[in-house]
Amino acid sequence: MRDLYQEILKAQHQKQKLLAILLDPDKLTLESITNLVSKISQSPATHILVGGSSFEGNHLEELILFLKQNSHLPILLFPGNSTQISAAADGILFLQLLSGRNSEYLVEQQIKAVPVLEKTNLEIISTGYILIESGSETAVERVSQTKPLDRNNFDYVAQTAKAGEFIGNKLIYLEAGSGAQKAVPIEMITTVAKRISVPLIVGGGIRSKHGIEEAFTAGADMVVIGTAFENDLNFFD
Repeated sequence: MRDLYQEILKAQHQKQKLLAILLDPDKLTLESITNLVSKISQSPATHILVGGSSFEGNHLEELILFLKQNSHLPILLFPGNSTQISAAADGILFLQLLSGRNSEYLVEQQIKAVPVLEKTNLEIISTGYILIESGSETAVERVSQTKPLDRNNFDYVAQTAKAGEFIGNKLIYLEAGSGAQKAVPIEMITTVAKRISVPLIVGGGIRSKHGIEEAFTAGADMVVIGTAFENDLNFFD
């Protein structure tokens, strides 16, 4: 069995940048996914993330099984709540919403997930999730009923990220939100990357290959692309 976290750590130490494609099962059907998987296989992606803020469908496992059959990339669950778990994936980003103070997403959803996770062989990767203000209300903000952190207060965000590392989070994820008007500020990425030692993931609002490179240069170890790829399957051509 692959040790996905150790692979991410190794990439960080070797300064190898990682790229994840985020797939929202709310927007996918088995009929529509064939061409999508082909485009992912042709892209520079190193990981596939699957999940959404409000998905309540019953085809999550079917989608993941199809992805596994048609792609060699590791599949990590990116769950909006404890119901979005499938044993068919390779691992799960076990998210803790550090930017909010709603106990439902600090600990309650995690507790609810335990009985399900204990019945799987998923690799569980504790991830501190920090929502950054991005110019409009995002699905994460609506569902979690929490406010994002100020996009201009770099030091407080870095302090929050470091607290997540001290708590025991193995990854820190700076997120502007799905369909964000503005990406996480470059200076914020740099500030956080210098403050923490665990790998840093950055996603939301990145709409170009130049934006990906900027995030990498600023210190992101993994960049996540979702909406931009959904809207243009030739994004990486």
